[in-house]
Amino acid sequence: MAGGTASLYARGRETQRGATRDPAWTRRLLIGLGLTFFALFLLAPLALVFTEALRKGWSAYFSALAEPDALSAVRLTLLAAAIAVPVNLVFGIAASWLIAKHRFRGRTLLTTLIDLPFSVSPVIAGLVYVLVFSAQGWLGPWLLDNGYKVIFAVPGIVLATVFVTFPFIARELIPLMESQGTEEEEAAVVLGASGWTTFLKVTLPNVKWGLLYGVILCNARAMGEFGAVSVVSGHIRGLTNTMPLHVEILYNEYQFSAAFAVASLLALLALVTLALKTFVEWRVASARSEGA
Repeated sequence: MAGGTASLYARGRETQRGATRDPAWTRRLLIGLGLTFFALFLLAPLALVFTEALRKGWSAYFSALAEPDALSAVRLTLLAAAIAVPVNLVFGIAASWLIAKHRFRGRTLLTTLIDLPFSVSPVIAGLVYVLVFSAQGWLGPWLLDNGYKVIFAVPGIVLATVFVTFPFIARELIPLMESQGTEEEEAAVVLGASGWTTFLKVTLPNVKWGLLYGVILCNARAMGEFGAVSVVSGHIRGLTNTMPLHVEILYNEYQFSAAFAVASLLALLALVTLALKTFVEWRVASARSEGA
């Protein structure tokens, strides 16, 4: 009886494998379609950016990047990212720790609010900042009277960047912390560790790779943001133009080589981000295999 059951189970497993095993031509077709899509919609546009950027030679390429307005755009982009990423890092760690490790009234609402920038158009977010902080806005007159300018200035660009990158770190950490549970933290507290020591010695090391992954995505989004920043910047050359905005202005002025030169910097940043993302994913997979 046991032997017959085992035989039926084995035949069932074999039938299941056969049902899910695709013919060779199907696999080749799917692989071909995937490679074609990758070549046409990803690889070709990326190659075109660098081709157009270098069309007039290396000297024109570096001249376009060394132009004062381009350097100002690069500095402003890096400044906005350098402020937005640490702000969201602190918020992301605090919010994910609160949501994943504690149960409290309003927890679901907080989780929903974290996802708000994913559902709201960046342009709408920029318009909200204009409504609040512009000269005719709710707080704008008071801020201007006290010497603070937000809209059409660096603070507005930073605020818009913080908003659009708001969820990235928290959204990476929340499911990771929830999957780990609270057993290790509870054990540390029982052994006499303080809350801060438990966080630094137990919680944070357990999520370090997920945290780095979220920071990489947050930084990439911050440097590539266009919609919200475009609304609040005013497009003032040399002052409030980030790299994406500078590319748009150069392209609209038919300075194609210069536009693609600056765009190539953004493409290089994207490639570096992709390489870092791949490395982090590999380290996470290695850590999981070692733990198993």
